[in-house]
Amino acid sequence: MSETEARDSDGATPDETPHAAPEDAPEEEHADEPREEGPEPSWWHRSHPTFAGLVGFFTGVAYVIAVPGVYAALLGLLVSDATAQKLFPLVLVALVIPIALLVPRKTRRFAQFMFLGIISTVVVVAVTAALVIWAMIQIDG
Repeated sequence: MSETEARDSDGATPDETPHAAPEDAPEEEHADEPREEGPEPSWWHRSHPTFAGLVGFFTGVAYVIAVPGVYAALLGLLVSDATAQKLFPLVLVALVIPIALLVPRKTRRFAQFMFLGIISTVVVVAVTAALVIWAMIQIDG
């Protein structure tokens, strides 16, 4: 059969005839049908400026409480008490993570608020402990 005989009624050769789309290929959108859009993303999905501050601050609060606590618990389970007391100051190495977050511009705001959470938590705990100790000495004194 020659090429002219192989042409369809619309003038296309068998190689030029449109093939059916495979099952895994997305269907073409029709221009006359309205396109349905999902709900608008929540405010935290749009990089709200308050979100980085709030999350950074509370991450700092949790970080300063959880990291030394977990580290002390693991040391207590793995080594003797004397060795655990000697190794506990190494928990300060955990500050490398917030410091590293200060370097990239994208995480800098988060890291600044994380440090604010860490510092404010340490200050509140230290002042509270000092007041409690002072009150106990005054009452027992």
